[in-house]
Amino acid sequence: MTGPLITPSELAALDDVTLLDVRWRLGGPPGLELYRQGHLPGAVFCDLEGALAGPPGEGGRHPLPATDAFERAMRRLGVSDARPVVVYDDTGSTAAARAWWTLRYFGHQDVRVLDGGLRAWEAAGLPIVQEESVPAPGDFTARPGAMPVLDAEAAADLASSGVLLDARAGERYRGEVEPVDPVAGHIPGAVSAPTTENITPDGTFLPPEELRKRFADLGVREDVPAGAYCGSGVTAAHQVLALEVAGLQAALYVGSWSEWVTDSSRPVATG
Repeated sequence: MTGPLITPSELAALDDVTLLDVRWRLGGPPGLELYRQGHLPGAVFCDLEGALAGPPGEGGRHPLPATDAFERAMRRLGVSDARPVVVYDDTGSTAAARAWWTLRYFGHQDVRVLDGGLRAWEAAGLPIVQEESVPAPGDFTARPGAMPVLDAEAAADLASSGVLLDARAGERYRGEVEPVDPVAGHIPGAVSAPTTENITPDGTFLPPEELRKRFADLGVREDVPAGAYCGSGVTAAHQVLALEVAGLQAALYVGSWSEWVTDSSRPVATG
């Protein structure tokens, strides 16, 4: 793997790759409908809710899937250990980042995100098709633990001992609005770092040097432990991806705010 991102021209030049369409909207419409309207040639639809997360509950709205369930899902989508995987969406790589992170967590060594997603592919004049691809079963073996994770206690500790980045919109961090979860606010000590500031207006990631400056301004350095959370572990995966583009590492609090607020004894900060 040469890096976590791939350009449309680089992808078009690949001969043997598993391509996953991970389009998803919080609250709909279903990504499968978007996939059927048009997708990259050879792409297979990957359902974020069904393949990249376990059932919602005390672990949050999008907890990690069970190892065996994830392995089965990826094999159905044609994912194999020895074949590169490229993931994409049409929302600034938010959902694609969750696929990238989850595959990396479960041990796949060669996963990249199409920088700019479907929009960049079309802008490059590359073809879109409606025919659904039926992949041959893959042989991927899920081996959990290849990416660092945080639980609620570790996230709270990191907020005081390192840098815990809150990837949600600023108004959700401040507790001014909360459209999804029952409690508004943020983990005490966390730093507001909306993922929308990781990308350019065309949906591609900022250059590595600009991302390094952004995160340095937020207190993230190579000698300071860092982590990220969001509402349910989706946009926080985008934060981890942006940090990797910048040459930095961070742990993901998968349960994120949706898990944090399931325990009323956990403190909540606003402002």
